[in-house]
Amino acid sequence: MLNRLLRATFTKLLSPIAHVLLRLGVSPDVVTIVGTLGVCAGALVFFPRGQLWIGVLVITAFVFSDTVDGIMARASGRSSKWGAYLDSTLDRVGDAAVFGGLVLYFTRDGDSSLMAGLALACLILGSVVSYAKARAEGLDFTANVGIAERADRLVAVLVAAFFADVFDVPVLLGAVLGLLAVASLVTVVQRMLTVRRQALAAGEVSR
Repeated sequence: MLNRLLRATFTKLLSPIAHVLLRLGVSPDVVTIVGTLGVCAGALVFFPRGQLWIGVLVITAFVFSDTVDGIMARASGRSSKWGAYLDSTLDRVGDAAVFGGLVLYFTRDGDSSLMAGLALACLILGSVVSYAKARAEGLDFTANVGIAERADRLVAVLVAAFFADVFDVPVLLGAVLGLLAVASLVTVVQRMLTVRRQALAAGEVSR
């Protein structure tokens, strides 16, 4: 939902940055890679040390590279299947780093197994959400449905982590992780049912 609502706004805001980078000779692929490295550093360096709010700020500074590289690719005429593949693959790496960093944070003292389990559930189910769509497209189906797309999950967990740390309310982050885990599971089921309906209509389901 957030991806659809905010894409146009952020495209306008970030277009000047994208054009400056193009004039400097920076390629969209470099922006994609640097952005992913920044997200991973923010999550895996600061989260395990308990510096959640700092990690969130670092991640936020780099996460918009996902929009900047797309603007650059379109403006320069470099849009390609390789670029799309690289972007999607590294998005998964960044997402895994965010939730993996939280798992490390919650297991640091060994007394937050429930929270660690919720973060791990979000990591696993988030990967399945993405795979369910990619696999559907690989089989010539579509699975563009779901209540918890990537942007929704990322914004929710980063906002929750920031305020939970600043105001010392860990239950806030735990509640959000629980909701994200459930929403991700629902999204997986939604995508499976959507693909099944398409498969039935195409006669691709054994009865």
